[in-house]
Amino acid sequence: MSITTRRIAANGFDFAVDEAGEGDHLALCLHGFPESRFSWRYQLPLLAELGYRAWAPDLRGYGETEPKPREVAAYMIDRLMEDVAALIDASGAKRVTLIGHDWGAALAWTFAANRVRPLERLVIMNVPHPAVMSTHLRRSWAQLKKSWYMYFFQLPGLPEWGAMANDARAIRGAFHGMAVDKTHFTPDVLDRYAADAQRPGAMRGMINWYRAAMRAQGKLAGPWPVIETPTLIVWGEEDAALGIELLDGTEAHVRDLTVERLPGVSHWVQQEAPEKVNAILAAWLAAPR
Repeated sequence: MSITTRRIAANGFDFAVDEAGEGDHLALCLHGFPESRFSWRYQLPLLAELGYRAWAPDLRGYGETEPKPREVAAYMIDRLMEDVAALIDASGAKRVTLIGHDWGAALAWTFAANRVRPLERLVIMNVPHPAVMSTHLRRSWAQLKKSWYMYFFQLPGLPEWGAMANDARAIRGAFHGMAVDKTHFTPDVLDRYAADAQRPGAMRGMINWYRAAMRAQGKLAGPWPVIETPTLIVWGEEDAALGIELLDGTEAHVRDLTVERLPGVSHWVQQEAPEKVNAILAAWLAAPR
């Protein structure tokens, strides 16, 4: 199943969206940092084969989506949820499955908990529920150390400079350095992510997600409504940034939860182990709920 790219006008933005499949059943895939819509290249054809119209947008501040707001306030979670809602509305879909990885997963958790739009299913990859993350940041020195970069990103200007130095060497290293199996992180893949990050305004926008989140950190603890949407978590166990213990306690926030752990796989789970992830997705999405 081929992937095509289209432009979607939504919430005042011109979103670049990769698309596969057709119909009124939308699978909306939300990428993380420092990724782009390209990170779903292995999943879109599968989702199309399963009968979905699969969309993977460059999110606000990323890739080919324009404009890229400069101010931190534009990246507060409420604004980001508005983007997701607007994309769903623009699709005209009658049924929606939301799939997220990394920052896209954090956004998906929040969107589902707030019931901004009805969701049929929710898929989360390698990011804990926000309330669980908040607890561990307050109580776990080990996780706090792993999350050092979130605090570094609060500095003005320096993170952008560091990320872009030497032809975005840090961006390339984030993928190649963290991946356990580097097979799918070839030079052309790293070039694609480096080029996306080097678009005018992109790096500032990407890092502003972290700055905005830090301003709202006090809200992470909740209270959070219990998510009624059937939820699948896929987690690569060799995540250098987020420990596997961050899964503990998730069941208190989700009524219908399935967890699939992948040993020997890094944070970049859907790109590093696409065959395993796709098999999990195919089985879970096809199962009655």
